Amino acid sequence: MNFDDLEVFVEAVRVGSLAGAARRLGMSPMAASRSLSNLETELGARLIHRTTRSLSPTGDGEIFLPHAQALLEGRANALTDLRPHGRGLTGHLRITASAAFGRKIVAPMLPTFMSKHPGLQVDLLTTDEQVDIVAQGIDVAIRIAPLRDNRLVAKRLADNPRFLCAASAYLVAFGCPQKLQDLAAHECLLATGGSHWSFVRDGRVVRQKVSGRFSASSIEAVYEACRGGLGIANLSGWYVEAAVDRGEVVRVLLEDAEPQPLDIWAVYPSSHMIPAKVRLFVAELEFRLKEFRAA
Repeated sequence: MNFDDLEVFVEAVRVGSLAGAARRLGMSPMAASRSLSNLETELGARLIHRTTRSLSPTGDGEIFLPHAQALLEGRANALTDLRPHGRGLTGHLRITASAAFGRKIVAPMLPTFMSKHPGLQVDLLTTDEQVDIVAQGIDVAIRIAPLRDNRLVAKRLADNPRFLCAASAYLVAFGCPQKLQDLAAHECLLATGGSHWSFVRDGRVVRQKVSGRFSASSIEAVYEACRGGLGIANLSGWYVEAAVDRGEVVRVLLEDAEPQPLDIWAVYPSSHMIPAKVRLFVAELEFRLKEFRAA
């Protein structure tokens, strides 16, 4: 079975266009069409429905797609293991992360990582929406939250301590909470749709109802509101530690509880044949996170 033909099929399904697949693979539309025809002839099955405006896999195409992806991943892993380290990775690496984590942690590490692998192309999708990584063809998602989808495969990369913080001006005006129950009387800056924060008290996780006049769908907006004196925020250490060091905001320490830490996860669409490009990226990110915590 010709790997070039498999690449045309997989890429065409991913981008929804045979012409688009040809452009991504650096070949002519005629050559891409010929490759797809060769593959369908070899398999004795039609893999793709094609019209002038759209492309979609047939039933047989949907069945064959994960097998085609596994064959390509297997080849990529084999070549990477055989290739001298100096030649680096090749292909496309598709990553998704939250907007704040992608901007502050992932994006700054990519120049060094990509310089080690000049043949690698990277697409970083930053969004605070939950992405269907299977449907969108994502290689790895970085998530900071309890994992609810048991179909996915995840690797824990690091812990994610969280801090209560506020602007000095807010604390001067409204006082500093001393105990967990004191938060009920304060302006708390929430994620959109949120109503509780989780804390650890006496070794147990407890949920505290909180409220405030401001909420936002992004960490960055919550932080700016906090820095501007609108209230108390509950933010990840990787996001707010530098701001605390600069004096932009102040940590709020409670006598009887501390915010429950979350974990940072690398989430894969499948445990089968995780590509070398994903394994090496995740290893690099894990190393960077350990460096960050040690700093």
